Amino acid sequence: MIQLLFTLVLAEMALIMTLLFRTPLRKLVIMGLDQLKQGMGSLVAKSVAGTMVVVFGSSIYSVMKIQKRSADAGIVNPTDQVLMACRQLEACLIGFFFFLALMIDRLQYYIRELQHLRTSLEMTKKLMEIWIGIHI
Repeated sequence: MIQLLFTLVLAEMALIMTLLFRTPLRKLVIMGLDQLKQGMGSLVAKSVAGTMVVVFGSSIYSVMKIQKRSADAGIVNPTDQVLMACRQLEACLIGFFFFLALMIDRLQYYIRELQHLRTSLEMTKKLMEIWIGIHI
């Protein structure tokens, strides 16, 4: 599970890096994210996010259960320490996954908004040039 979470986090980091720099790959990523937000892609993304929330809650519950068991016994078991470290790492990776997913969503939104503003600014400039050319 941890290897899968590391892979997901690294893939999200790579996706953020492609969104940050203006490359030809950036347009493809933006188009892919636009397609993902429409139709069945949105449903799939929401169900994956829901599954991740359940796994995150399970990890947090396991950590709390191990802490309670250690507090009740009064002594820390080495096996419990290993299990707790594994669950804490899992919970941290899932939390980081959610944070990076939010960053990707916001970056895509701001890039799309910036593109709309640039096109409207160019159209306004052209209209002003035409208007000034007519009135001179």
